[in-house]
Amino acid sequence: MNRHRHDCVAASRRGFIRLAALGGAAALFRLPSARAAGGIEAVLLSCMDYRLLDDVAMYMQARGLKDNYDHLILAGASLGALTDQQPAWGETFWEHLGIAIELHHVKRLMVMDHRDCGAYKVLLGTEHLKTRATERVAHAEMLMALRGQAATRHPGLPTELLLMNLDGTVETVG
Repeated sequence: MNRHRHDCVAASRRGFIRLAALGGAAALFRLPSARAAGGIEAVLLSCMDYRLLDDVAMYMQARGLKDNYDHLILAGASLGALTDQQPAWGETFWEHLGIAIELHHVKRLMVMDHRDCGAYKVLLGTEHLKTRATERVAHAEMLMALRGQAATRHPGLPTELLLMNLDGTVETVG
């Protein structure tokens, strides 16, 4: 092996050993997480709308749930989990929720729809979304239907229903 190659290999090994030692030391000082202490607080189902992803994360952080929830995303959130037009979405949601319950021992399900949802327009049409009141009713119907199915499939798992406005504020539904 030439001298240059030998020096590079030796430097790489020293770097790896140094990084491994630092990582091992960091693990010794790591505090137990909520997950290690018996589970996480929630599974959050929200919509994929890019306009609100930061607002959703800020809302969860403000609720004290940063790094203490699993996040599932479907177009339309509750509608996505229930629509007959895309049955695989609902199957995926229920499978993921079941895995989260099994692995992370979640304490509740949170479902967050949002106003001006494109999935509602595509899957339900615009008739339900003409006024703020009819839009809220459409979301409330889907959210409560999902809560009912969750209660049947996972008795004892509380379900919190939320509706986010485009300014990031959130109201409780039902």
